[in-house]
Amino acid sequence: MITITNLSKSFGSKQILKNINICFERGTVYGIVGENGAGKTTLFRCIAGLENYDGQITSELNPLKNHLGLLFTEPFFFTKITGKEYIRLLCNARKKEVPDIDNKNIFDLPLNQYASTYSTGMKKKLTMTAILLQDNQCFILDEPFNGVDIHSNMIIVEIIRKLKDMGKTVIVSSHIFSTLSDTCNEIFLLSNGEIVRKAAREDFAALELEMKKFTVDNKIEKLKAILFT
Repeated sequence: MITITNLSKSFGSKQILKNINICFERGTVYGIVGENGAGKTTLFRCIAGLENYDGQITSELNPLKNHLGLLFTEPFFFTKITGKEYIRLLCNARKKEVPDIDNKNIFDLPLNQYASTYSTGMKKKLTMTAILLQDNQCFILDEPFNGVDIHSNMIIVEIIRKLKDMGKTVIVSSHIFSTLSDTCNEIFLLSNGEIVRKAAREDFAALELEMKKFTVDNKIEKLKAILFT
C-alpha cells in the first residue's frame, strides 16, 4: 500500500499540487486523468522520490523507490547504450539477474541497436520491458500509450491486467480514456493540482461524459467563436 497524506508541491511561488490525499492498494490499477499541466507528472515524481514536497508518502515497502518501476512520458537514454545494455543497467540497479534477455523481448525490439536511435514508442517499450524485468511491486506508467502502435497498446493493456492479477500496484495516466476504462479499478480526476473527483468502474462512463462536456464542448464553442465571428 502507498498512502499519500496532505501532499503539496510548489516550484517557487507556483503551487503545482494542493493537499493530495490518496491510498493505493496492492492488486489494484488506478488511473490519473487531467489536462496538461494539472500536476500528474509532478505527483508521480513525488511518489518516486524525485522531488521534495510537503506532506507525507508512506508505504510498507521501504524505501518505496527501490520497489517502484517508473515509466516517464519521455524516457532518458545515454547516447552510447544499446537496448540490451539499458535493460541490464536497470536490472543491475535492483540486483536482478536476467540471463536470457532476448527471449524476454516481448515487443521485438532491436536490442543490439543504440537506444537513443529508437522512436518514441520504441523507447517506451524498452523502458516498459526493463521495469518489468526488475520485478517491481509498484508501477507508475505516465502516458504509456502515447506514441505506441496499436498492437503494442494491446500488449500494454494485457501487461497492466497481468500485473493486477499478480497483486502489484499500478498507477497509470493517459489521455486515451478507453485504455483506462479497460484496465483501472478507480480513476482520479486531477485539476489545477487537486483531486476533484474519484470514480469507481460503474462511474467511468459518467466521468468520461463530464470530462468531455467540460473540455471538448468548451473548446468547440471557442472554436466557433473564432471561425464564425
